[in-house]
Amino acid sequence: MAGKPRKPFLMRASPGVMAAVEKLASAELRSVNAEVEILLREALARRGVPIADDPAPEQDA
Repeated sequence: MAGKPRKPFLMRASPGVMAAVEKLASAELRSVNAEVEILLREALARRGVPIADDPAPEQDA
């Protein structure tokens, strides 16, 4: 994740969701931005959605 350009975007969320994300980020010593990205990556992985900017795992030939 580090070292790559980020695409800024606006997001609307309920105060309760934001409070929960802020609390989780604080407990894990992360910024809210980093926590949101981690939560999104985890959700995508659970659904089997590949992330284009991540290198594909190497396969033995």
